[in-house]
Amino acid sequence: MGITKTVRYLVRKYNTRNPLEIAEAMGILIVFYPLKGVRGFYHYFRRNHIIYIDESLPEHMVKLVCAHELGHMIYHRAANAVFMDTRTQFTTQKYELEADRFAVNLLISDYEIEEHLDFTTIQFSRLFGYNKQLIELRLRDFV
Repeated sequence: MGITKTVRYLVRKYNTRNPLEIAEAMGILIVFYPLKGVRGFYHYFRRNHIIYIDESLPEHMVKLVCAHELGHMIYHRAANAVFMDTRTQFTTQKYELEADRFAVNLLISDYEIEEHLDFTTIQFSRLFGYNKQLIELRLRDFV
């Protein structure tokens, strides 16, 4: 299932765009912890899905990180990105891009974009609080 269809399905099923609420409803454990140099990561351990999030992040970034890691859980469950980054020559850029795309599609609805069709990418970035590259990813999926 494509990213936009998956997002629509989750939003309909859980009646929210809040990734923390969706993760909770899916039985995913969310752990807030002081992470050094990492905003968050997804871990599958003993049949448990766990999302770790740096406890020092502001609320809008907590939602972005949670949505991003939820994207990893949905699309890259079997991948061990930390292992691939540190022990192989395999690039994880495709996985990160997919998780980012999932996150911004979940967090920013088509309706919110439609309300501001005259906005530039930079204005959207300021409105939603996410960087320009994430906004550009989201706008590519806007229909």
